[in-house]
Amino acid sequence: MVFSGETPMRRDEMLARLREGVEWDLVVVGGGATGLGTAVDAATRGYRVALLEARDFAQGTSSRSTKLIHGGVRYLQQGNISLVLEALRERAILQRNAPHLVHELSFVVPNYEWWEAPFYGIGLQLYDLLAGRHNLGRSKHLSRDETLARIPNVETEGLRGGVIYHDGQFDDARLAIHLAMTAADQGAVVLNYAEVVALRKDHAAIRGVLFRDVETGEELALRAKAVVNATGPYADAIRRMDEERAAPMLAPSQGAHIVLDAAFLPGDSAIMVPHTDDGRVFFAIPWHGRVVVGTTDTPVETVELEPRPLSTEIDFLLGHVARYLEKDPTREDILSAFAGLRPLVRTRARRVGAALARDHAIRVSRGGLITVAGGKWTTYRKMAEDVVDRAAERAGLPPRPSRTETLKLHGWATYANAPLSAYGADAPELKRMLGENAEWRRRVHARLETTVGEIIWGARYEMARTVEDVLSRRTRALLLDARASVEAAPRVARVLAEELGRDEAWQRAQVEGFAALARGYLVGG
Repeated sequence: MVFSGETPMRRDEMLARLREGVEWDLVVVGGGATGLGTAVDAATRGYRVALLEARDFAQGTSSRSTKLIHGGVRYLQQGNISLVLEALRERAILQRNAPHLVHELSFVVPNYEWWEAPFYGIGLQLYDLLAGRHNLGRSKHLSRDETLARIPNVETEGLRGGVIYHDGQFDDARLAIHLAMTAADQGAVVLNYAEVVALRKDHAAIRGVLFRDVETGEELALRAKAVVNATGPYADAIRRMDEERAAPMLAPSQGAHIVLDAAFLPGDSAIMVPHTDDGRVFFAIPWHGRVVVGTTDTPVETVELEPRPLSTEIDFLLGHVARYLEKDPTREDILSAFAGLRPLVRTRARRVGAALARDHAIRVSRGGLITVAGGKWTTYRKMAEDVVDRAAERAGLPPRPSRTETLKLHGWATYANAPLSAYGADAPELKRMLGENAEWRRRVHARLETTVGEIIWGARYEMARTVEDVLSRRTRALLLDARASVEAAPRVARVLAEELGRDEAWQRAQVEGFAALARGYLVGG
């Protein structure tokens, strides 16, 4: 096996390293964007780091984003210039360090009122100015005909023209997997299905964690000089392991998305509406041959492991699509619907979710638990750098500068291996593997691009353990067509069972469990 990195991820090897009984410089709890970024940053500084994820990497919020790497036009409207500047800089860094997963995308703001062209035009010129040398392309005004050429299906009644600008797009779950592989390449231990059940203390000071291997039930204790809580919307639950009466740090908000057929938005450009009825920015974005529409902003009181779009959110999104596209979708046209929770940091006076900023915060408890929350995918690297700085200081580790600003992530490649471009530099090896067996080149379903070989690859080299891991995050089948994914699940379970050494009972449980999960992604009849 010739890999773009140093070694593939294998779960049994990771678990064996955790049994060695060494003291870790850092234990990171949480395998989403921030946790994985923290593991990468710490490992590249030469610290001994272990990351534990209770479920699968990016199974929560980090695989349910709007698929954008952007400065944030919304935050420009709010006047949060510092956040926009930081995000635009991080956008450029991420595009440079992971060009196989992050690329430029043009956005069109359709104009229907006389004032929209000058108003949005000036705002987007400021966006260009703030990006400086990191700008992906100049914004400019479009005539009515130019707007129609970019967005053929845009609502024509009252259309005056548009404004075009440029931002970044990515595949969130694939980037998370490549961050995990980067951390492993750098010597970190990363383990999914490893649930932290307690914090270990010595005279009230946190000295490690106790975790349970979800697959076997085995419990293992890890000693650590510092413990980082990077669990996103679930951060308060970990904080309460340390301080039972800890005041809530988060004011979580739910963002829902729907996925439609590409016929609803032909072409290569996205639509952006700067101000919706609830104050959020609205997007309709081409992605993996589909259209992702989002997002909503609904404050939630409870943090669910598997959040579901509310019926009112679906109606909101459908209504806005109908307002800006001539082809009006119905619920029956929705291929998949998904929701994610934003770990917004609570302010003294809680505001409406759309007004809460995405700045990140780091807090250290009396016992030494280091919690990082807030932020967004675009700024994950800077969040990780900041929290490792704080953790190293707290733990008395030798001070070492972050190296991630120029670190090429696993799979780095400037060329495309369509349709395997998401694998980057690993794509040629995957392609070679597919060539070994005609069965491996077959699709798991006629409406999905996913091949049998990708299932095997995910299990062997990317630590995929379940049907959901494969169909939701190693590939994006569940988001692209939930019904087709359910129909493909029995075949995927058979392939995985053979690869992982599971029996028929496991296969049946996987198929049933995935079908139950996928029902939450199905909206149409």
